[in-house]
Amino acid sequence: MAKEQDKFKQVISHAKEYGYIFSSSEIYDGLSAVYDYGQNGVELKNNIKNYWWKSMVQMHEEIVGLDAAILMHPKTWEASGHVDAFNDPLIDNKDSKKRYRADVLVEDYVEKLEQKAQKEIKKAEKRFGDKFDEQEFVSTHPRVVKYRQQSKEILERLGESLNNGDLVDVRNLIDELEIACPASGSRDWTDVKQFNLMFGTKLGASAESASDLYLRPETAQGIFVNFANVQKTSRHKIPFGIAQIGKAFRNEIVARQFIFRQREFEQMEMQYFVRPGEELKWFEHWKETRYKWHQSLGLGEENYRFHDHENLAHYANAATDIEFKFPFGFKELEGIHSRTDFDLKAHEELSGKKLQFYDPELKENYTPFVVETSIGLDRMFLAVFSAALQDEDLGDGKSRTVLKIPPILAPHKAAIFPLLKRDGLPEIAKEIMKELQWDFNVIYDEKDAVGRRYRRQDAAGTPFCITVDHDTKEDGTVTIRHRDSMEQQRVKIEDLKAIIQKEVDFRTVLES
Repeated sequence: MAKEQDKFKQVISHAKEYGYIFSSSEIYDGLSAVYDYGQNGVELKNNIKNYWWKSMVQMHEEIVGLDAAILMHPKTWEASGHVDAFNDPLIDNKDSKKRYRADVLVEDYVEKLEQKAQKEIKKAEKRFGDKFDEQEFVSTHPRVVKYRQQSKEILERLGESLNNGDLVDVRNLIDELEIACPASGSRDWTDVKQFNLMFGTKLGASAESASDLYLRPETAQGIFVNFANVQKTSRHKIPFGIAQIGKAFRNEIVARQFIFRQREFEQMEMQYFVRPGEELKWFEHWKETRYKWHQSLGLGEENYRFHDHENLAHYANAATDIEFKFPFGFKELEGIHSRTDFDLKAHEELSGKKLQFYDPELKENYTPFVVETSIGLDRMFLAVFSAALQDEDLGDGKSRTVLKIPPILAPHKAAIFPLLKRDGLPEIAKEIMKELQWDFNVIYDEKDAVGRRYRRQDAAGTPFCITVDHDTKEDGTVTIRHRDSMEQQRVKIEDLKAIIQKEVDFRTVLES
């Protein structure tokens, strides 16, 4: 646990030191759980967006994009259920005076049980080597079976209590599990209470005439209320999808874990409209498709797992999370949900407008069912950044800190160096930079010795460093250094574009 905390602290400090993430309004001591993306951070964030958008929209002819407004008619949130039911169960510790989400406290307890089970599995794997049968071990080893059964029973009870609104039993569960405050170690808790997460705002020229609005707590509803507009103007038949990237806002009382849980965040999501009765087939399709998308970035298959929901939201008939191993453990990265026809029917009923599709093959009107894929952009950023940040032992007492961001997502694809700040070398380096700028985001760096520049670019995540030296003037070649392997090659200037393009080509990466 201490090692994980140290890694997380390193992630946060490195993100600031290399211009990725700053605390918002830092000169005024910051704003809790609100962050700004720096010069490198905004590039990485935009590259993640572009990779998702190309994969989701450009590569699917039946999926189109949308950019809905943040402010929506207040009835939107009545229909969606957010006004009445968008709440978190909160509990206060009387000694530390800190507030927590009660369900998260229980889920963290369950995660510790899973960590104990994983420790037993790892020990057995090491002991038995190639003869180890994990499936048989987890189904027969008494401690692993016990941990897994406990986890199942706890989560089932938690889900049932939350679905029934039985907050007394949630508090009883916390007491029975002897869950202590992470800050104080105290188990002196208040009762559990519900807290609505929506930010309220006003629309109008004066306080007297202004109407109450909400900042949207999710982006999905902008897609649902535009279903008919998009379907008619795009002329798409079922099945088809609508994708969107946009900001959402939640008044998280227990915002924590850096950019993992914020009050202002971005979502990348797609709502896929299908025939009733076919939703579970498409749910499995998108579950597999989205998992492959994550694997294409090469962040390590061992860092992903599925978590199927045993207790479903009122609008869903199937749901799973793709969880990622963050420095603080496995947590939700992306959700895939079969939302049935709940949203379209709710908006149809409250608005009085038809949100149906006439299926020419079936010759009937129906309300489509929806399969949703929704990924937090900020969480994806944190997943990429934390997995990429590594300390490498180079031998002979040497080491380096390197940010192995997938090249297709890296803020800068290459840094161009003159070996010396004289003899015409800077001029040649800048000419190379100007030529590569047409195709890639590249930077120029002439400060410090070349070795220190290499280390600086390693830590910043730049995949290639290109050095111009005196031989360049003679034969038109440069040294290109690869970040991950530290291998150096002598290549012709005119070959640089092809070498870089091979590593950042969208098709190559996605097909991998």
